[in-house]
Amino acid sequence: MADQSIPKARTPGTVPGETEAAPAQEGISRRRLLGTAGATGLVLGTAGAAVGYAAAPSDAAAPLTSLGTGRAMFHGKHQPGITDGLQARGHLVAFDLATGAGRKEAAALLRRWSETARRLMAGEPSAHDDTDVARDAGPSSLTITFGFGHSFFGRTGLEKQRPSALDPLPEFSSDHLDKNRSNGDLWVQIGANDAFVAFHALRAIQKDAGSAARVRWQMNGFNRSPGATAHPMTARNLMGQIDGTRNPKPSEPDFDQRIFVPEKGEPAWMANGSYAVVRRIRMLLDDWEKLSVKAQEDVIGRRKADGAALSGGTETTAMDLEKTDAKGNLVVPINAHARITRPDQNGGAAMLRRPFSFHDGIDPDGVPDAGLLFICWQADPLRGFVPVQRKLDRGDALSQFIRHESSGLFAVPGGAAEGEYVGQKLLEG
Repeated sequence: MADQSIPKARTPGTVPGETEAAPAQEGISRRRLLGTAGATGLVLGTAGAAVGYAAAPSDAAAPLTSLGTGRAMFHGKHQPGITDGLQARGHLVAFDLATGAGRKEAAALLRRWSETARRLMAGEPSAHDDTDVARDAGPSSLTITFGFGHSFFGRTGLEKQRPSALDPLPEFSSDHLDKNRSNGDLWVQIGANDAFVAFHALRAIQKDAGSAARVRWQMNGFNRSPGATAHPMTARNLMGQIDGTRNPKPSEPDFDQRIFVPEKGEPAWMANGSYAVVRRIRMLLDDWEKLSVKAQEDVIGRRKADGAALSGGTETTAMDLEKTDAKGNLVVPINAHARITRPDQNGGAAMLRRPFSFHDGIDPDGVPDAGLLFICWQADPLRGFVPVQRKLDRGDALSQFIRHESSGLFAVPGGAAEGEYVGQKLLEG
């Protein structure tokens, strides 16, 4: 849970960067309006065939709420679900190709999945056997994102196309990984601002897999609903902390360089793509909640109320790592999470974090199974996630209150052009 801010959830019915004051969203808005990262949050004025299911001629057309009209575009330079703002509901699911399924079957599956994603993100029903779960809803900022795991390339005979950046992550001392809930041939990330829309997409993707692939693992997450706060703000996690303030911003000149594989990068099929590290991080909330607020703030290095650094100022004020108190002690403790994860303390390592919280019940002893579905994006995980996690492993004060329980690394290719499907350059190149 690095000290890098999560893309903020948007207020329903607003265009990012116009009626919201968050600086990070201004950059994202410009990119979307240029067509480089989708158009989540752009309000469609009235209901129609592309917003919710088409009404029967006898039905009285009624405008959808602003929450339902938010729409992201499937086709584009990058896949959706990377730079889009946080959504209220999320599903992560990994698949393994079925025995005997290879490159041909994988290509047909990605073709089906891409068409389903295109339709559902536009608020249309699935092409076949739609369940009608989302019939009354609009797109609700739905995004569906596809990635390939390390094992996918061996199963499809494409080992020579496997990127070196997809080499397995090293082991970390904080890992307590369940192999059955880690990795996978294929990975799908689903996010939406309506729980029914998100579930509808999950069910459609599962049904489309047919006999070609089976579910390896699946996880459910959530974030604060758009409009729940008086003004847009950085999200809080289940520890009650404002979860970071230092995400790379699309308005920064080196954003693409840090987050996306360049146009002429290697391998060529990953141009404009990114690498996603996915981790289920359980929060030991009973232990955490025994700490005083002051002790919690020392662990993080930021004030719990507003996310400002302990060295003073507001949430966005630069942290003063050298500031001391009257006794000569560092105001931001040497092992504070926010200090350790700063890019300038890790050779400039940066990643775009876009997680979901999770709660999967309470065990017989009353202990909640809750925490963070950590998802971070970078052009190269060996220069993004790995150096930061290694440093956290060596002395992060937060490590005694969290447990990494599953892990995955996936190559997420660039967006599909009109008439193409995701991964086509890999599977047909």
